[in-house]
Amino acid sequence: MKQQPIRTTVIGSYPFPGWLEFAVRHLSQFGAADIEEMIEDAVIAAVHDQVAAGLDVITDGEQTRLDFNLSFYGYIHGIQNNETETRKFGPPAHDQRGKNDIVGELKAPRGLGVVKEYLRLKKLAPKGPTLKASIPGPYTLSGRLLPNEKYKDRYAITEALLPIISKELEDLVAAGCEEITVDEPSMSCYAYKEDTKRFVDIFNRTIKAVVGKCRLSTHMCFGNFKGRPVGYRSIKPMLPDFLNLDVNEIHIEMANREFAEIELLKPFAEKMDVAVGVIDVKNYYIETPEDVATRIKNCLKYVPAEKLSVAPDCGLSQTARWASRQKLINMVKGAEIARKQL
Repeated sequence: MKQQPIRTTVIGSYPFPGWLEFAVRHLSQFGAADIEEMIEDAVIAAVHDQVAAGLDVITDGEQTRLDFNLSFYGYIHGIQNNETETRKFGPPAHDQRGKNDIVGELKAPRGLGVVKEYLRLKKLAPKGPTLKASIPGPYTLSGRLLPNEKYKDRYAITEALLPIISKELEDLVAAGCEEITVDEPSMSCYAYKEDTKRFVDIFNRTIKAVVGKCRLSTHMCFGNFKGRPVGYRSIKPMLPDFLNLDVNEIHIEMANREFAEIELLKPFAEKMDVAVGVIDVKNYYIETPEDVATRIKNCLKYVPAEKLSVAPDCGLSQTARWASRQKLINMVKGAEIARKQL
């Protein structure tokens, strides 16, 4: 699928407006119609900031997702919250997110809600930008679920979630969605110690039914809960097996790692398009357009312009909105500078 040189895109999430965070803590005071109105207003705000920045690709900002995984667990039968392993105090980190017990068969008869999110975005977004939906892959989605007698380890849980996500992808395509990102940060985080061939097999079986029916991408990063990574931050363990992911585009975190291993973008670019994280979502330094243009120039040594997209390192949900807004504006300006220099 051809794309314009140095396409500007995002991963998925965008900061909640402050009023939405406040409302979420007081949901019992709102009726169903009030909540739906709040969600639409939040999506409108996220769309406005992305369109004003001039992005080629926008999302709904994942404004209905209060947590990357846990928001989906509410759609899945057979899950019960378990707070016993959660650390309550001390510096914020992934071990404060809690685990969930599996108390029955994992199934999602109502789907996972992503189709509704996409249709809302389609209704509210202006014509022009490409609309993208995102959904976690089954291995990442399994991360907060505890094994039991029926699902004996994380891979067994992953296999149970796989057809649920595959069905959601098919429903998204049927609803007219032309671009989908399947987020699998857990695969990139644990590539150094797990079977990467097994990861690729899981991923490719998940997306098999929609390959060729939409633009498919995957997001690989090293974690971003409360602005903190969690995995071993190296691309090298992903190679060569991740080159066999059946996607049009792979997104790789780079800015936060000071573009370490940038040369390893080249083998990916030989197999697929590459979206490079040129904006550090964990840092409150606001990259200038010139910073972005210089970073893009370095990326072009390894990825042809027609195969290159630029994006933030990860979703922006953990970055303040004022910073997210300016970072996106400057990213687009930097891409424009780089295009003129081609």
